[in-house]
Amino acid sequence: MRKFPVGKLPPDLLEKLLKSYPITDPRIVIGPKIGEDATVIDFGERYLVAKTDPVTFATQEIGWYAVNVNANDIATMGATPKWFLASVLLPEGKTDEALVKGIFQDITRAVDELGVTLCGGHTEITYGLDRPIVVGHMLGEVEKEKLVVSTNVEVGDDIILTKGIAIEGTALIALERGEELSRDYGWEFVKQAQRLLHDPGISVVKEALLANSVAKVHAMHDPTEGGLATGLWEIAKLVDKGLTVNLDAVYCLKETRMVCEKYNLEPLGLIASGSLLVVCKPSDSARVLDILRKNNINCEIIGSITTPHPTLPPEGGGRESGGIKAIKKGKVVSLPLFKVDEITKVL
Repeated sequence: MRKFPVGKLPPDLLEKLLKSYPITDPRIVIGPKIGEDATVIDFGERYLVAKTDPVTFATQEIGWYAVNVNANDIATMGATPKWFLASVLLPEGKTDEALVKGIFQDITRAVDELGVTLCGGHTEITYGLDRPIVVGHMLGEVEKEKLVVSTNVEVGDDIILTKGIAIEGTALIALERGEELSRDYGWEFVKQAQRLLHDPGISVVKEALLANSVAKVHAMHDPTEGGLATGLWEIAKLVDKGLTVNLDAVYCLKETRMVCEKYNLEPLGLIASGSLLVVCKPSDSARVLDILRKNNINCEIIGSITTPHPTLPPEGGGRESGGIKAIKKGKVVSLPLFKVDEITKVL
């Protein structure tokens, strides 16, 4: 039996598991699927959108992280995050009142910022943990006609990327390895890299709802573990189409480049909360770009949806959906498939 590394399950195994459990409830509009960010349930006049996601890499501001990463996945479906529940698992022998209060303060701050209600959860000290883990559960709602569903994706659609790549990964490494980074780059650099967590920030709720307010968005996805590269492969798998991506149009912050150079990391495979991929018709792209830029959100068209590229599998494995044609400096290159997030080389 093969042993799996830290991170997501291999996509072939996960897909097999998901297909083995058929959804029989007719009220489930969108069920579990690779690349799908949340589930959607018919609640009459509106849809209820639900998501659960843990935070395992971060230790500082872990409660704040848990709220935001779950809210992001609600917003990518076009829904507004409304209600949050948290399962807080604390390490035996390392938990004191200050730790618990800190996590709850982080959660409270995040839900207040987003206008979300903390409405339940569970807290315990758990055997075998060496750090806290927070498993978040977010619920949201959306008018039926505003639901963003990937089945609307068409060949020729544009792919827009917001903010840049590996924002979360850069901030996490700066928070966890600040002393080490300061010896090479100084504390001013470290503090700036840490601030990326909040500016431009890992939340994509604002930009997702803005984009959906001015256009018929065909799909949205926030690339997280495995970085932008994995997020693009997940879209290709989800919509069963190919992608052409111009890597020269992908924005990478100076702090990200410097952190990745120090630790020999590939930014395309570094955990990427804070980025949002928006898929829409070319005729709608200008409106989406305009509303985002008016709200000081960096954004650029980085590619388009195409017919599959079956002869262009990723480095390290293939995908049944075809492939991605990545272009860099005018040449076709292979877009890697990261089986493990690059951050695991550092944290």
